[in-house]
Amino acid sequence: MTDPNPEQPVEPTELAHTPPPAPATSAKLVAEAFGTLLLVLGGVGTAVFASNHFADTPAAVYTAVALAFGLTVVVGAYAFGPISGGHFNPAVTLGLAAAGRFPWRETGGYIVAQVIGGAIATTLLVLIGLFGPANWLTTAQDAGFASNGWDALSPAGFGLVAAIIAEVILTGLFLLIILGVTHPTRGTPLAGLAIGLSLALIHFISIPVDNTSVNPARSIATAIYGGGDALAQLWVFIVFPIVGALLAGFAYKALFDGVNPARPIGR
Repeated sequence: MTDPNPEQPVEPTELAHTPPPAPATSAKLVAEAFGTLLLVLGGVGTAVFASNHFADTPAAVYTAVALAFGLTVVVGAYAFGPISGGHFNPAVTLGLAAAGRFPWRETGGYIVAQVIGGAIATTLLVLIGLFGPANWLTTAQDAGFASNGWDALSPAGFGLVAAIIAEVILTGLFLLIILGVTHPTRGTPLAGLAIGLSLALIHFISIPVDNTSVNPARSIATAIYGGGDALAQLWVFIVFPIVGALLAGFAYKALFDGVNPARPIGR
């Protein structure tokens, strides 16, 4: 038998609580570029503008720069983190991949986007400087444009080995903090704040040593305009933050994400 009053088909309606589709790869890459741009614009911008204008109060500049890097990560994490994860740093991307939190196949695109975002940020700072006081831009570039470095380029005269140790250890600790506060079951809703504060702390520790990298994209962005010496020393701030991040990623996975074998009943 057939139904004498068949119901008409109804078009499905999207419910208000239906989760949105996952962001497209292009959206993730743009978010990473914007987040890195914000990080470099905020941190390096504070360094180059404040150091020139408040040269007689170095302690205040030192504090402002450390906090600027931390605050930009906090803001960027909450603004762009839901789209891309909020890496803004090639070392973080590779460290997360080493810990099994991010696909290796996507690391290349993220790193390119981060480097581009950082380079755009310092280019914008240079553009602002072109319309600044006479000789402002030349002075900023002669001072290295907040680039990382050792020996003559170190704010306090630390050498190459000191810079290498600082970058490996501090980037590794930064990754351990990130992996801890963003853990899928043990993480915290305040992860962005914790990560930003940890980056500020890292800057308080190591600005005198090498101007603090822990981020190859940040180092590349400033070395572009920092002169030949900054470019010659750039390799340290590409290689050793990545080394520290990879060590931390593999170590976290082995030490904290291992699975306990089930104990037999009765033992």
